[in-house]
Amino acid sequence: MKHILLASTLLLAACSQTETSADATEPAAQTTAQASLEKPSEPNITSQDLGGGFYMLLGPGGNIGVSTGDDGVYMIDDKFARFGQEIIDVVATLSDKPITYVLNTHHHGDHSGANVEMKAVGATVVAHDNVRTRMGLSYMNEAFGRQQDARAEALWPTLTFSQELTLWFNGDEVRAIHTPAGHTDGDTIVHFVGANIVHLGDNFFHNMLPFIDVDSGGTIQGMINAQQIAYDLSNDTTKVIPGHGPLSNKVELGASIKRLQAIHDRVKVRKDAGESLEAIVAADPLADMTELEGFMKKPDVIKATWRSLGGAI
Repeated sequence: MKHILLASTLLLAACSQTETSADATEPAAQTTAQASLEKPSEPNITSQDLGGGFYMLLGPGGNIGVSTGDDGVYMIDDKFARFGQEIIDVVATLSDKPITYVLNTHHHGDHSGANVEMKAVGATVVAHDNVRTRMGLSYMNEAFGRQQDARAEALWPTLTFSQELTLWFNGDEVRAIHTPAGHTDGDTIVHFVGANIVHLGDNFFHNMLPFIDVDSGGTIQGMINAQQIAYDLSNDTTKVIPGHGPLSNKVELGASIKRLQAIHDRVKVRKDAGESLEAIVAADPLADMTELEGFMKKPDVIKATWRSLGGAI
């Protein structure tokens, strides 16, 4: 769906720049077209300085966390393959050290799509065991009604863990913590203890409705639990990096937990009362969350919650 939305956006932009044959004959139009060709293109990937050698890379796909220092570069996620070289180039402006490790917070392609490019420059790709397993599976994605094919083995992580992995890197304790059955069944929260930074991957969609990938083992209760773990690791000065959306903090993460719990409770009470999925969707129990719609719409979230509570579709 993200690829479709992005492709539609690019197509719309391309169409809006198309000249008619009549326009092309006008000197003013020719001048404008020439100026457009000469104008440098806007970068897809930009960096936000978090201080202390830490950065967040923004742009299409999931947010990237970057730790720089004497030991090298430790990256959290790597977006889509088509941005691989641009990510490498941006990181090179932040550090003269190589990209040593890339940790995938989960298996989705907007967070792990450039693994091949990262391996090519010498990075070791790290993830939870289930990320490697999921990448090798073909399965039916019921949420979007399409077949998901297994991904090329070259993309798979080469270092995996089952529960928790600690790396002492760039003078900091970096804890990779598996959070079961949240966004997927292979999610990892990364806690830079000394720097006081937490990256949640897609267990946190900041200022938007969540995507719970039930077909990849995700559940709404697991997502709530994952956010609670991150919340408990945080204090008033913690920088919280969401999988999507702007940089956040503990207060906003606490609000997200309450919102997820409200979604869970509103759907559960109706399901337990015997209402059908169709009836719950029609009742619009998330009406007060309409402004948070984006990639996910309210019916999508109700359906995912219903399924993660054991409901069939």
